[in-house]
Amino acid sequence: MRLQVSRTNVRLSPDVRKVIPRFFNTGDERSRTLISRVLSLPEEEAKALLHQVQHEFSNRYSNIGLVFEKHFDLVKHYVPEKIMPVLSIEKKLLIGSYFTMEYSLEHAALFNPSIVEAPDQSDAGEGERNVIISFRATGEGHVSSLVFKQAKLNEKDGIQFGPSGKYLSEGRVTQKKRNEKGAFKELLSQTLLPVDIREDILSRLPDTFSYKEIEATLKTALHQLESGMAKNKLRYDILSLVNTTYELHFQSDSLLSERVIFPVTFTEKNGIEDARFIKFTAEDGSIKYMATYTAYDGSFILPHLIETRDFLHFKMSALHGKAAVNKNLALFPRMINGHYAMIARIDGVNNYIMFSDDLYLWETATLLQQPMYPWEFIQIGNAGSPIETTRGWLIITHGVGPMRKYCLGASLFDLNDPAKELGRLKYPLLMPEEDERHGYVPNVVYSCGSIIHGDKLFIPYAVSDYATSFATVPLEALLDEIMAAG
Repeated sequence: MRLQVSRTNVRLSPDVRKVIPRFFNTGDERSRTLISRVLSLPEEEAKALLHQVQHEFSNRYSNIGLVFEKHFDLVKHYVPEKIMPVLSIEKKLLIGSYFTMEYSLEHAALFNPSIVEAPDQSDAGEGERNVIISFRATGEGHVSSLVFKQAKLNEKDGIQFGPSGKYLSEGRVTQKKRNEKGAFKELLSQTLLPVDIREDILSRLPDTFSYKEIEATLKTALHQLESGMAKNKLRYDILSLVNTTYELHFQSDSLLSERVIFPVTFTEKNGIEDARFIKFTAEDGSIKYMATYTAYDGSFILPHLIETRDFLHFKMSALHGKAAVNKNLALFPRMINGHYAMIARIDGVNNYIMFSDDLYLWETATLLQQPMYPWEFIQIGNAGSPIETTRGWLIITHGVGPMRKYCLGASLFDLNDPAKELGRLKYPLLMPEEDERHGYVPNVVYSCGSIIHGDKLFIPYAVSDYATSFATVPLEALLDEIMAAG
């Protein structure tokens, strides 16, 4: 008899009303022309127009004026020098409004969820647990960002969501560490970059430089290359050599559901995809929340890591090493035998296990699982980080079969030697039902992380790369079924 998987009646669909104000880049020549037109307006007409724009959009943002001011600062170099000293604040803000656009975060999809226990459990009653669920939100241009919801699990397998925020924020970006030109020169010499372009890049850089500075330098230095693909590949290879670490800081009075992690660096400009969050317990007992995610620049992908203790302040870093490739990297929630551990699908087909003494450097990988059953013949990968149970490491997997149908499976691995597979479910744990088969990518159920609550495994899952739903399965019955399969 098959396991009884219970689906909840909750389904979260994309909310097109969730928008953020983004910088609207019109290009150099158009920007100059646009600013010239605004400058030509009589002062009273400019004030009236600004008032109209603020009236129309102020209720959608906590301070739309600050947004306009920020975006004006990005284009003020187009304003003639003789005009800047006498330019009114109203015209500055009005110019900023012309370089602002609204971006609908979830216009296309809200999917690929991950779940962790929330840091604050103070208001959780008996049988309840506060959790944080992350989602991949996809909007215009298929650009993906990371959004959150606070929720409470109860003893009846239900889920209750906290309030949705009104004023979404991308947070304040900082970058503390700068790259050393000397060290970068040595790394650059190991690339296939033509000598003249390499020297041009180095001549433009200061002794220490930020990620933004190398981005701007490459835009100019690689301009002479004819092939767009070659240019993008070289840009990707060079940027993967430099420190891309940055931090995001949100206001402490903001709701979790108001915080948006939107792409910042070039390597992730087309998407922050599929975050797999864990509550990581260090060997000294301290707690940190971490998530691997895929950074996508439109052509290439690069594994990255998020670190936070409070979901207010986030550190984003690239992962490096020969084995830090492809998608589907998922950290174990603690060190094993003194090493960090990770599950990965580095060849796109099989599951691998990796160990490292350096959280940011992964050099070697060992084959862990290959497709075994027909519903996973195309590929097998993780559907979230390993979950520790008394009987072993439980890994929810995904398998791809005929018609590129995605199903969820489950495997168990030895606690002390997770390279040893103890058993694997012979049949899918969760597969698309009829009403789950339609979406952006049909015939898919997928997850980026589950959690044990009481005697059940609680599984958030994506519905055909469009929406998100939830299911539960008795934990012990699942482990018994896995072990019976051997």
